Amino acid sequence: MASVFRPGALALITGSASGVGFAFAQHCRLQGMHLALLDNNGALLEQAKATLQSVKPATTTSTTNNPPQTLTYELDVSDLSAWSKVQADLSSKFSTIDFLMLNAGTSVKPSTPTPWADAMYFHKTLATNFFGVVHGLTTFLAMVQKSPGPSAVVLTGSKQGITNPPGNPAYNASKAAVKSVAEQLAHDLRTASPQVSVHLLVPGWTFTGLSGNRGPVSDEEALSKKPRGAWLPSQVAEYGVEKIEKGVFYIICPDADVDEALDQARMAWAIGDITEGRSALSRWDEKYKDEAAAWIAEEAKKRRGGGKD
Repeated sequence: MASVFRPGALALITGSASGVGFAFAQHCRLQGMHLALLDNNGALLEQAKATLQSVKPATTTSTTNNPPQTLTYELDVSDLSAWSKVQADLSSKFSTIDFLMLNAGTSVKPSTPTPWADAMYFHKTLATNFFGVVHGLTTFLAMVQKSPGPSAVVLTGSKQGITNPPGNPAYNASKAAVKSVAEQLAHDLRTASPQVSVHLLVPGWTFTGLSGNRGPVSDEEALSKKPRGAWLPSQVAEYGVEKIEKGVFYIICPDADVDEALDQARMAWAIGDITEGRSALSRWDEKYKDEAAAWIAEEAKKRRGGGKD
């Protein structure tokens, strides 16, 4: 069967100058794909372009007469007018997009002691993390739907948008909104454009630009700097590609500290706040936190196959 990641196909990736976006761009280039790289940091974007242009596709059979192109666009994903300019240029060069990854994100600190007194903290976070996704979809989804397929749309979410830990309510809300939009999009395209698969990519603890790994950094360099428990962006890309190829919608990535079973147990407890009538975010409530920790540990053990029948 044909793959989304195939020679001559076009991948458009936001937040692609570093981290997970750059790692996916590397994979796409190895497959002989054309790249449209979008990022708000022009200098890092040019570094990424230079690095990617030095990557030789794994197969040259289908790319000899159509060598992969790398196009770069510096833009703020929260600016809808900037997207229009990218569309005008890209659509003059390509008629379809085969892999659309809306990955750009930010974490904003409140300017006041409490986030509940800083409206702009919420506006700035949602403008990038949520409306950056909305702008990408409203601008380029039609080009993805024109692809004969297979094609894919990947939206980058966060575990914080699912389990909602205290501390950064704007970020959590933005990623929860991305999850909701991804689910709606997947539902709609199942019938409207069955050749397009939709995926919610949820990285675990990953050494990205948000944690100091700025720019198109090699795995060797990142390994010498990353925290022990964090995954490399390339690990997220490898895991994500495997799940995309299998048609998995919820791509919940583990890391070196948290495995799939523990993630599942934490998420199950979180939804139980609703179904069991507990307090909001009970996992961090003094009344429930010990019970939560014990239940999550036992549930994770069962999911690993270590529990009783």
